[in-house]
Amino acid sequence: MIIERFQLGLIATNAYLLIDEDTKDAVVIDLGGDFSKVKEKIDAYGANLKYILNTHGHFDHILGENDAQNIVDVPVYIHESDKIMVENLPKQLERFGFVNNTLPPNNVKTFTEKDVFKIGNKEINVIHTPGHTPGSVCFLVEKNLFSGDTLFYTSVGRTDFEGGSFKQLSDSIKNKLFLLDDDITVYPGHDSKTTIGYEKKHNCYFGSDNY
Repeated sequence: MIIERFQLGLIATNAYLLIDEDTKDAVVIDLGGDFSKVKEKIDAYGANLKYILNTHGHFDHILGENDAQNIVDVPVYIHESDKIMVENLPKQLERFGFVNNTLPPNNVKTFTEKDVFKIGNKEINVIHTPGHTPGSVCFLVEKNLFSGDTLFYTSVGRTDFEGGSFKQLSDSIKNKLFLLDDDITVYPGHDSKTTIGYEKKHNCYFGSDNY
């Protein structure tokens, strides 16, 4: 599987392009800015974008999706608990102090932890990890975890925004993510990639080195 990272949008959020090498099916995770850079890669690989997935509904992860839909007819998917955040994109931007006229995406569909997405023969499994937002999720594809703002390199997502809960975040990380195999690569919404094993040992909130 091909994985390409892009740092996009107002605060350089990580967006990820996943392409199945056999079928050329593709998905974008967290399109937070300029779609043209992603589209160039999609075209270069001769890939077909099937849908856009979101780890959660904060503005910096969804800001490029309306523009993308004006170029490519694709649905956007968000966990059912965060759909209202997508619909309220203009209010989000205003609340965070940004003057921006970007509209929310259209054709927004919801999913739960029970749903499984596919590109080619590869399954994209949903792990519901509330805490950063009520509908925060991680996507597990083979040995790759796309963690959004739940788990970062040696850190975790903020819980002081509306709908956040450190108790829920702690439960999501300790009882879901840290039960995964140590060799799984973690691709977060910000900063550098890491592994589950590294975070179990070195994470400044939940790593064993800090106990």
